[in-house]
Amino acid sequence: MPAPVWSVDPRTGQQREQIGQEATAADVDAAVRAAEAARTGLADRAARTALLRGAAAQLEAAAEQIVRTADAETALGEVRLKGELARTTGQLRAFADEAEDGGHLGVIIDHADPSATPPRPDLRRYRIPLGVVAVYAASNFPLAFSVPGGDTASALAAGCPVVVKAHPDHPATSELCAAALRRAAAEAGLDENVLGLVHGFDAGVELIKHPLVAAAGFTGSVRGGRALFDAAAARPVPIPFHGELGSLNPVVITRAAAGERAGEIGAGLAGSMTMGTGQFCTKPGLVFTPAGESGDQLVTSLAGALSGTPEGVMLDARMREAFAAGVAARAGLDGVQAPVTPGAGGSGGVAAGFLTVPADRLAAGGGEYDLLLEECFGPVTVIARYGDPAEISAALERIGGSLTATVHIGGTEAEEPDGEAARLLAELRPYAGRLLVNGWPTGVAVAPAQHHGGPYPATTSTSTSVGATAIERWLRPVVYQNTPEALLPPELHDANPLGLPRRVNGRREEPAGR
Repeated sequence: MPAPVWSVDPRTGQQREQIGQEATAADVDAAVRAAEAARTGLADRAARTALLRGAAAQLEAAAEQIVRTADAETALGEVRLKGELARTTGQLRAFADEAEDGGHLGVIIDHADPSATPPRPDLRRYRIPLGVVAVYAASNFPLAFSVPGGDTASALAAGCPVVVKAHPDHPATSELCAAALRRAAAEAGLDENVLGLVHGFDAGVELIKHPLVAAAGFTGSVRGGRALFDAAAARPVPIPFHGELGSLNPVVITRAAAGERAGEIGAGLAGSMTMGTGQFCTKPGLVFTPAGESGDQLVTSLAGALSGTPEGVMLDARMREAFAAGVAARAGLDGVQAPVTPGAGGSGGVAAGFLTVPADRLAAGGGEYDLLLEECFGPVTVIARYGDPAEISAALERIGGSLTATVHIGGTEAEEPDGEAARLLAELRPYAGRLLVNGWPTGVAVAPAQHHGGPYPATTSTSTSVGATAIERWLRPVVYQNTPEALLPPELHDANPLGLPRRVNGRREEPAGR
């Protein structure tokens, strides 16, 4: 018999209700085949635009129940979850706009030119959807990176049906959101199976192996993501796997910045590293802080801010145990101190804190201090005290890819194109997908220019999972050569009957009315 799927309250560890049963291999096969059968309807851009806007409306209509259920399953709090729901519905509408615009199709037409050397044939290029997309929901964002999240929204906008593998930490929320999206599909005149949902670890493995699955999106741990990435590559027909795995998100604080605003930076760091009980993928996990008086003031400010932080509840008991063990292993290293001790607290909560270490201990590599260069999921950060900027450079060489990297600079450094700030940004650029100056990485704006990705292990591809260009993950280019117009798809007709932005003979064209 398949195992039951339970909704669990992380505050108490008690089971709330049984949601259903884990999907069998036959269940996964049925969900994928139903999604593939529903694919035809998504070819209509107007229909998928209506689906995405309708999905946003359906989620808003069920907001009270969704937020209440998500809080009961994640302990993230109603304020945070209401904000996340607003972000999710905004994201759905943003991808509806992308689908409606049609720019993601990348239409390029080069007419034949017999006089060119060599002669050029008639070439017409655009992008088509890959097929069924498997989406693996995240634990820490039950809405924005789960069933109705960015992977799902961008895939549907591209014309790809989706089968989501629900995260076990919020199965009831997943069911509510899936039902909302399926209602929106029906209202848009589409088969509701454009969105499928399965539960269970084995179901996730079956999903990545299914021959009709054409691509996958994942947000989660390095271990789990790497296993699925390897499985995607080992298939008889390998498929793209866009995984967000782990991120340290290094921060460098210059001496000038610490000297000018140590208290402000310390308080800001405390707020960023404890946001969502330290369970954000963009949490600053390693902060290079100068040795000396200004750095001491910053550390004192951070300690003061964290000392007043109440204990938080992590998403599940397994994560709490991993956090406590990870902190203990790091704190036990020679030379590591804990001005504010993080770890497991009372009544199932966790206490926020931070560790300090001389930066030169991180530079040698190959030893026990490498542990400090790995993400520790939860409300903890490592403060690496440097005396010479060369110690930062040596440590950075040992850090893997991150989603973000941040520099806090002094006022005059902002005006020096060849100064310390410019040097640090250039040095950090190979390690991250988003570079910040005088800010904190937690919080990822949903905007056309956003990039939420980075070198491995931050992500397994060069794509973004947030922002308009996330749609490109689920498309592939096709070129028609010397094809009679009657045989061309309408997107490539000379008359541009669909009103698409395009490039013709090297010149960009916008349809009338734009």
